[in-house]
Amino acid sequence: MGVLLGFAPFIAFALLTSVSLSLALWAAFTAAFVITIRDFVQSPSLRALDIGSMALFGLLMLYDGFIQPSLSIQAVRLVADSGLLAIAIVSMAIRTPFTLQYAKEQVPEAVWRTREFLRTNYVVTGVWALAFAVMTIADATATFHRMLPLSLDVAAGLAAMAGAIVFTARYPAFVRDHAGERA
Repeated sequence: MGVLLGFAPFIAFALLTSVSLSLALWAAFTAAFVITIRDFVQSPSLRALDIGSMALFGLLMLYDGFIQPSLSIQAVRLVADSGLLAIAIVSMAIRTPFTLQYAKEQVPEAVWRTREFLRTNYVVTGVWALAFAVMTIADATATFHRMLPLSLDVAAGLAAMAGAIVFTARYPAFVRDHAGERA
């Protein structure tokens, strides 16, 4: 579940937006920066989610601070969740699903190039992309049509994230169990 640490900036952002949007953006950027530097010091490689989070929250922080300080929470959530969706889609498009970097930390190197390991990571990243798409749609509805109150927008996001977390926790074990049955 190392991938959940990669979402720490987004969790900090979500928790602090009710206090202050600027504080939430600063905290999210700081969390992304600390995680990226810590991981880089431990192993000189950069994860797509970490770099994407740092860039996303850094740019949002600067935009909110210097260009348009009156952005709504829903609009910033829309940009953040769209950024997550973009990270997931681009990572799959460049043939390195963002979950792959975390999964490699949990399995022996001999497993890394197997078809099932790669396929599992594409499926898990695809489920995260679906969750991010649900969150983005809810944010867009709340931002542009005002048909969805912020509380329902947040609830939709939490439900999508919970589904992706449960799937991430259970699916690899399901694949391993069924691979053992076929062998």
